[in-house]
Amino acid sequence: MQQPGSLRIIHCFRSPIGGIFRHVRDLAEYHSRAGHQVGIVCDSSTGSEHEDRLFEQISPYLSLGLTRIPIRRSISPGDLSALIKSYKKIEELQPDILHGHGAKGGVLARIIGSALRVKKYRVSRFYSPHGGSLHFSGAKISGKAVFAIERVLEHMTEAISFVCDYERNAYEAKIGKPRCDSARIYNGISDGDFEPIPTDADGVDLLYVGMLRDLKGPDVFIEAFAQAEKLVGRPLKGLVIGDGPDKAKYERMLEQNGLSGRVSMLPAMPVKQAFAKSEIIVVPSRAEAMPYIVLEALAAEKTVIASRVGGIPEVLGQASDALVEPGNAGALASIMAKALLTPGWGRDTMPRREQFQSRFSASVMAHELEGLYRRHLIVS
Repeated sequence: MQQPGSLRIIHCFRSPIGGIFRHVRDLAEYHSRAGHQVGIVCDSSTGSEHEDRLFEQISPYLSLGLTRIPIRRSISPGDLSALIKSYKKIEELQPDILHGHGAKGGVLARIIGSALRVKKYRVSRFYSPHGGSLHFSGAKISGKAVFAIERVLEHMTEAISFVCDYERNAYEAKIGKPRCDSARIYNGISDGDFEPIPTDADGVDLLYVGMLRDLKGPDVFIEAFAQAEKLVGRPLKGLVIGDGPDKAKYERMLEQNGLSGRVSMLPAMPVKQAFAKSEIIVVPSRAEAMPYIVLEALAAEKTVIASRVGGIPEVLGQASDALVEPGNAGALASIMAKALLTPGWGRDTMPRREQFQSRFSASVMAHELEGLYRRHLIVS
């Protein structure tokens, strides 16, 4: 039964993997503990046993349930079916708040929310890009079309929540200043995640954790690893942890570079388990918004080497020596070698823990987002 002042919140997104899924899981837990009712609508065709376990962990916080339907990554005829099925389920749940995450989730949530508004349902529509459509180029016809759609959808949006200043600036540069309310609310992680994770005795020198697709840069990691060995002057041990569509491609890269015996690949696993494998986490993404892997690694007191993309400089510091231009394997190899050869490099280069925790906690994120929800709550 809904308590006075509590909200019925539905989060809609496509793929239940990666940063968006982590973001929604944290919001579901914190908002449920605050007395709100929360539900999720997402794709049924992606994810692995690891994600299934994560759904089991958050199920106590999903009083409005978990609805999974096929939602394709690219535009397809199946989108109409996904829209109809999502509409029927969301209409049944009668949310106060419908929050779309990512490009596909944002489209579904705002179209469905607008259709419900026509039927006099009091639902407020929110959108978080999480990079998504902002990865398109305005120089291409496809990008122009996507940005035009985003502009139209602003008229179906109460507010846009950006996860970092970079994302807000990219949106304004590519699409324009939002014609609806907007706010910058940093991704955050739970207080329980702010604890050191020691490295296993058999840990590796360098670790990649993330989706296995080119946008995240596993290929750059592999190329840089090979060059870093030459700079350090000895064989290194590496590990690639994750799942994704390009896994076979990276296995071939390791073989072609003669690294199969020194760089292993493991499927996705709980991040704390992954962090125990190495002291140095490498995030070589070509594009990001505000990646959780950086926040989680810093909270675990790991050394992070990352691409200068998205909101990462807002976390590590704009002038951080741990940042490298995206796609530059040579520059990445140089920083890898420096981190391995220079005593105390990670301690001296990473941001101060107290300042980091005060800006990037999940409790702050959930509180600020609830405030945004309430600011646009439709009352009878």
